[in-house]
Amino acid sequence: MHRVLLYVRSIAFLFVAFIAIPAVAGQQQTLLIMGDSLSAAYGVPSETAWVQRLRDRLQSNDFDNWNVVNASISGETTDGGVRRLPDLLEKNTPSVVIIELGGNDGLRGFPPDVIRSNLASMIQATQDSGARAILVGMQIPPNYGQRYTRIFADIFPALSDSYNTALVPFFLEGIYNKDSLMQSDGIHPTAEAQPRLLENVWPVLKPLLE
Repeated sequence: MHRVLLYVRSIAFLFVAFIAIPAVAGQQQTLLIMGDSLSAAYGVPSETAWVQRLRDRLQSNDFDNWNVVNASISGETTDGGVRRLPDLLEKNTPSVVIIELGGNDGLRGFPPDVIRSNLASMIQATQDSGARAILVGMQIPPNYGQRYTRIFADIFPALSDSYNTALVPFFLEGIYNKDSLMQSDGIHPTAEAQPRLLENVWPVLKPLLE
C-alpha cells in the first residue's frame, strides 16, 4: 500500500511539473506595431506594404505562430503613441512591440526632450508588460537646422542603450536618398521601397521571434 501511495504521489508530481512548464513551442504570440504613416501603408496598396510583407514572411518562414497587430496611424506622434499604448498592451498582450514613432514629431519641430520622454515611456510600458521592445530609428531633413537634426537622430540610439532595447538604426536607410523609392512628397516611400523597409527591420526582429 505504501509503495502504491508513493507511486501515485510521483505521478501527481510529474503531472503538476508538466503543466507548469509554459508551452513555448508553437504557442500563439503577438507582435504589435506602433507606427505612423510609414507603417500604415500611406500612399501604397496595403497588400504591398512592409507590414503585410512581414506577415507573408512569417507564414513562409516557420513563424506562423506569430500574429501581427498593426496599430499604426498616419500622422501619429509619440504623444499619441504614449496615450494609446497601455490599452493596446492590455488588449493584445504582445510578446514584441515595434515602436516606429517620432518622425512626425521631428518634422513638426517638437522639443527633443518631449520626444525622448514619450519614447522612453513607451519602452518602459512595453518592458513592464513583459514584452520586448524594438525601437526604430529615424532621421529628418535639416529644416530646423543641423543642431536639431543631430539631436533628434541621437535620441534613438541613446534610448536603445539606456533601456537595452533592440534598435533599427535608420528605417529609411537605402531609401530616403533615391527618388525612385520616394513618393512625390519626399517623405513617404513608394510601393517599390516596401521590401527594403522590411529588410531594414528583419535582421533586428528575427532574433526576437526565435
